[in-house]
Amino acid sequence: MEELIHFDKQLLLALNGSDSVFLDYVIMTLTNARTWIPLYLALFYVVLKTNRGLREVLLVLASAGLCVLLAGTIDDTIVKPLVARWRPTHDPEIGALVDVVNGYRGGNYGFFSAHAANTFSIALFFSLLMRRRLLVIALVCYSLVNCWTRLYLGVHYPGDITVGLLWGALVGWSVYRFFYCRFTTPPVYHMRHCYVPVVVFLLTLLTAVVLALI
Repeated sequence: MEELIHFDKQLLLALNGSDSVFLDYVIMTLTNARTWIPLYLALFYVVLKTNRGLREVLLVLASAGLCVLLAGTIDDTIVKPLVARWRPTHDPEIGALVDVVNGYRGGNYGFFSAHAANTFSIALFFSLLMRRRLLVIALVCYSLVNCWTRLYLGVHYPGDITVGLLWGALVGWSVYRFFYCRFTTPPVYHMRHCYVPVVVFLLTLLTAVVLALI
């Protein structure tokens, strides 16, 4: 276990930060939850276009909310204080070696990553719900981009990210299988509608790059 923890710390130092102010700005934009609001609205648009009844729409919203509650809220309020593993930026052993961007260090504890758990639970739930390959790829990339920003900023170890992804996958699948499917049969989502969140995802990445250049 000590060797694994040591490897985790060394891998973080290898992945953390860069000498690029441009990349710093891109990462700070992409790690902000508000940056992804257009993507969430695009997913909501697809739900509205496909589900004609208010009950079905509310069920999807409740399922997405349950994903966030189980994936991130439980992590932040129970797991992190209980495990109390230092974030790299606060770790007495390597904290001074971590490349900090704009003074951002996060909270004291980082196990496991709520960013990874939240984003992957949402990505998996909507992937199972809509079942369109291009959208699945976009949603998985959305989650992995968020995970990469946390490593770049030095606020999570790779182990934190890995456990967060696994927990998020379990939550997303469980909510879909045991909550959503219990109350309804998923409708057929047409790809012409699912192109919207794919395009919004790509535009979000492009916007982050353009803002960094400006």
